[in-house]
Amino acid sequence: MKPFCLLFLLLLSFQGFSQESSNKTSTYFLIRHAEKDRTDLSNPNPHLSEIGLKRATQWDSIFSQVPFDRIFSTDYFRTLETVGPIAKRFNIEIELYDPNNLDINTFLNDTKGQTVLIVGHSNTTPAIANALISQDKYLMMEDNNNSFLYIVVLFKETVTDYILTID
Repeated sequence: MKPFCLLFLLLLSFQGFSQESSNKTSTYFLIRHAEKDRTDLSNPNPHLSEIGLKRATQWDSIFSQVPFDRIFSTDYFRTLETVGPIAKRFNIEIELYDPNNLDINTFLNDTKGQTVLIVGHSNTTPAIANALISQDKYLMMEDNNNSFLYIVVLFKETVTDYILTID
């Protein structure tokens, strides 16, 4: 229950920023895809496992009150299935991105003043968080870690970042 309370408090603090200057506060939520089906290790594009589908539902519940403007996903079943329920809830089209060809400055300009959800992978999610904060702070995630939530808030010249574990 603590992560939910902390997330709620963080969201309240972001609302204060957005009331001051809604067109200049950018908020990014980054998650790794939920647990994938590992029964066929030769499959490069597996769907979510039963546990992964439950986690996707959990992410949907956690983000139910976050006013997302945009949702980004890599073009894999596991990432699309992770954010599918959230996109459906908010009636937002999932935008595909290629983490290997993501120009962070263009991305920041395109999403300025917005609340954005980005789903990626164990190596790309922390890398994008690092790019957003212009630091090499976050390490690649362990392969069995599907529970980190990175939050990055950009307000004028201030960068605030958090990492939470949501189990």
